[in-house]
Amino acid sequence: MLAFLIVPWCSVSAANDGSDAAAELAGLLGGYESFSATFIQIVVNENGSRVQETRGELKARRPGLFYWETSSPHSQFVVSDGEQVEVYDPDLEQVTIHTLDDRVATTPALLLSGEVDNLDESYRVSVRSFGENSREFTLEPRDQDSLFVSLRLTFNGGELQEMRMQDSLAQLSVLSFNNIQVNGSIPKSTFSLDYPDSVDVIRDGA
Repeated sequence: MLAFLIVPWCSVSAANDGSDAAAELAGLLGGYESFSATFIQIVVNENGSRVQETRGELKARRPGLFYWETSSPHSQFVVSDGEQVEVYDPDLEQVTIHTLDDRVATTPALLLSGEVDNLDESYRVSVRSFGENSREFTLEPRDQDSLFVSLRLTFNGGELQEMRMQDSLAQLSVLSFNNIQVNGSIPKSTFSLDYPDSVDVIRDGA
């Protein structure tokens, strides 16, 4: 879940490593009571070739509420209520339900709805500045069993513009946001899925 291309470095200040960077990032994310945006997600393989492009919509609200919908090329819905995650694939007529355990909870997009006060306990965090208003944070998980190797979050004027995730297979995913709304009203009903009784429901451990 996430994606995109590599952009050259430019006008970069010296990196700031450690707990100060983690605290700064926590302050930015912690100010997001809610976040919604449309997105373009691009996946690039280890050879630099684009292998997938996805478009959709993301909505998040603290504490723990998350909604993800892709509309192109395939429809999929992912919703979290803070305790479990439901993944609905209409084409497959299937819903998969996962417990929101520690590993799933570190999914990058869930940084927008989950706990962020102790980021330095889970990640090594560094930050770079691009001019006066742009900041780029790099997170490297301390847990070797993480879903990703590194994650970069780019903010402009305090607004999250992009996420870039690299996995253990050197595949890069870049998620670029548009139509961004921070701290807008998102009803709680947004974070529940409505699907036909005829779909197959698969639960963790079942």
